Amino acid sequence: MPTLPIYMDNNSTTRVDPRVLEAMLPFFTEHYGNAASRTHAFGWKAEEAVDLAREQVASLLAADPREIVFTSGATESNNLAIKGVAAMYRASGNHIITVQTEHKAVLDPCKRLEREGCAVTYLPVDRFGQVTPQQVADALTPRTILVSVMAANNEIGTLQPVAAIGRLCKERGVLFHTDAAQAFGKLPLDVQDIKADLVSISAHKMYGPKGVGALYVRRRQPHVRLEPLIDGGGHERGMRSGTLPVPSIVGFGAACTLCHKELAHESARLTDMRQRLLLGLQDRLDAVFLNGHPTERLPGNLNMSFAYVQGEALMMAMRNVAISSGSACTSASVEPSYVLRACGVPDDLAHASIRFGLGRFNTDDEVDFVVGEVVRTVERLRSLSPDHALARQARSGLQHSPLSQ
Repeated sequence: MPTLPIYMDNNSTTRVDPRVLEAMLPFFTEHYGNAASRTHAFGWKAEEAVDLAREQVASLLAADPREIVFTSGATESNNLAIKGVAAMYRASGNHIITVQTEHKAVLDPCKRLEREGCAVTYLPVDRFGQVTPQQVADALTPRTILVSVMAANNEIGTLQPVAAIGRLCKERGVLFHTDAAQAFGKLPLDVQDIKADLVSISAHKMYGPKGVGALYVRRRQPHVRLEPLIDGGGHERGMRSGTLPVPSIVGFGAACTLCHKELAHESARLTDMRQRLLLGLQDRLDAVFLNGHPTERLPGNLNMSFAYVQGEALMMAMRNVAISSGSACTSASVEPSYVLRACGVPDDLAHASIRFGLGRFNTDDEVDFVVGEVVRTVERLRSLSPDHALARQARSGLQHSPLSQ
């Protein structure tokens, strides 16, 4: 019997790895200097730690450490990338291309820029949640200054063809940004391979602390310039002023090093657990549907719809399992997921969707327990559903109809 409750909401946030916490602790009470204080040993020690973390983060992206700008997380990174480009390159154009299923941290900045006079194209997706490079090519105009396509979707786990889109943008001379908060540390991500000019990442999605992230900003071919969101002391090459949270940055770096070492093994293990969960549910329940791409998806993400059951009711009934109905940033909404809607999922199934987020600390025993909990709860809730009773009667009638003989 696994220890309860079981956490399966790792797409929302992850537990800090104990090894990450161990690396952070000395920088709260022993090495507590300001990394910008260059006149004494306390500041030198802090700056040295930040420099090391910058190298560790850059290594996981195959980037130059000087291209890493520390932020408070991927939301700020997305805002800095999108608004920063729009302000800096307004003389070149005012058109931005993105995707309907992006995180709100991309969509909302784009909507704000629309109110300020920018033109934004929101590309539709197919039933798996993917766009094609051809869609991007068709949407480009002489006034396009930025394309923003996420690496992996936070709700349904679908991977986008960012390498092909990046090559297209490079050929056309348009800046390419990707929100890689979900993919970073879970899948190989090389900024040279995907031709990215801007990449948003966050520590708390990869077993690091909350409140710290980074924006990769390309320095060469092209040299990307951004208008800062925050003015102050000129920290982070003038792009993000503010005293650096040294303990958090140290933890971010340590988390990157662990992911770098364990990525291949961890990815395979999570994929196996995801399939164990999927097959366990499909074998024991009917009318369950996978959302997102069946194979081109995050290793630990599984988003499923359980017909004739409200997702919120399913979650509330399973007090021993921490799961979600989609993005943590929109979980208070009673509207069906805009991501699932964009994929063409009917509202009744969108309302019946659950996101399972498997992570480093989950086990096969936990997966098996969750399968049992979900099956029991779905069967109980369906027994109370008039719609399920009608559907069962309809199926029974078809099976006994003379036309079915």
